[in-house]
Amino acid sequence: MKVLGIDPGSRTTGWGIVEKGPGGALKHIANGAISVNEALALPERLFFISKGLEDVITEHAPEAVAIETVFTHKNVRSAIMLGHARGVALLVAASKNLPVFEYAPMTIKLSVTGFGGAEKDQVKKMVSMLLKTPAPLKNDASDALAAAVCHIHHIRGGVPKKAHTVVAVKP
Repeated sequence: MKVLGIDPGSRTTGWGIVEKGPGGALKHIANGAISVNEALALPERLFFISKGLEDVITEHAPEAVAIETVFTHKNVRSAIMLGHARGVALLVAASKNLPVFEYAPMTIKLSVTGFGGAEKDQVKKMVSMLLKTPAPLKNDASDALAAAVCHIHHIRGGVPKKAHTVVAVKP
């Protein structure tokens, strides 16, 4: 199974492709970020993000999409901007008939590091080690790869959870 992980953002949207290989081994396929000019109006930025994600899906043909759920920000404006980018990612996945699986940030961190409160650098280091990435990862790509790894870990035992189900760690 090939999974596209997405770390949405209105300025930079990270993406990563991870494949579940023989025996459940994780294989890094590709990763990157779609960065848009901050001077553009929001609709134009969202359009460029959508085109970038469409190109990634066309090139890599994933079978599923994993994305982080919305989390509470102290800054309401940031949360709203993140929501716009998430909406674009969800729309692009739906337009390509891909099942979408959403995971809470704590669930993703727990799945990758073994600790739901892990810091970004810890997640980046573990993702790099798990996937044996060829170059240092950028934060956005690392978070996207972590979402893909999380999904693969959740389906290891068999049938994937129902698409559009939010998976969260209970405190």
